[in-house]
Amino acid sequence: MTIDTTNLCSHLQKKLFEPDGVYYPIWQAMQNDKELTAAVRSRQLHIYRNGKKILILAGKAQPKIVREDKLNELIKKII
Repeated sequence: MTIDTTNLCSHLQKKLFEPDGVYYPIWQAMQNDKELTAAVRSRQLHIYRNGKKILILAGKAQPKIVREDKLNELIKKII
């Protein structure tokens, strides 16, 4: 999966793409799951499973769980 990072918050980029970032396990899980897609909106990363939004990741704000999903288990460990 590739994401256009030009409009992605720099704090979120560090948390998501660097191996020591708190969201890095989510990024790894997204790479192995073909049902997941993501889009950058308002400098945040919106993650979808089969076209339905499940999670919103922001740089400085807490992640927002929109819909229950197995990917959210990784978030609950972080929060």
